Amino acid sequence: MKIAIASDHAGYSEKEEVKKLLQSLGNEVIDCGTGSGESVDYPDFAAKAAEKVSKGECDLSVMLCGTGIGMAMTANKFRGVRAAVCYSEFSTEMARRHNNANVICLGARSLSMDQIRRYVDIFLKTPFEGGRHLRRINKIHDCESK
Repeated sequence: MKIAIASDHAGYSEKEEVKKLLQSLGNEVIDCGTGSGESVDYPDFAAKAAEKVSKGECDLSVMLCGTGIGMAMTANKFRGVRAAVCYSEFSTEMARRHNNANVICLGARSLSMDQIRRYVDIFLKTPFEGGRHLRRINKIHDCESK
């Protein structure tokens, strides 16, 4: 898979760890920044990664900031992006299984590195169920044209 990864300063060190994990699993990783722990504006980096998913240049994206919320708010402005803030194993599984999320947003200041690794693993391995959930996903896409 081709996966875009992005963070702000709060999630920089975690992003670097997740990048190694993704690569070790055989994924191609496109790093959309940031490149250090220096203070930056999260929308700049979330937008770069979300655009890659929106345009079909990447299959999925992993985004990290202090809470994951700012990254998700930015990413969800892009057509076809379904970004979910994941804070537990259950929320991560359901984001994929029921919502077909293509972006996982994680809080580097609220999750341990072990939790982040686990949630990324669940995100990558959990399939979308389709069925009644596809009808609901299509309704999200209908909103994008309004």
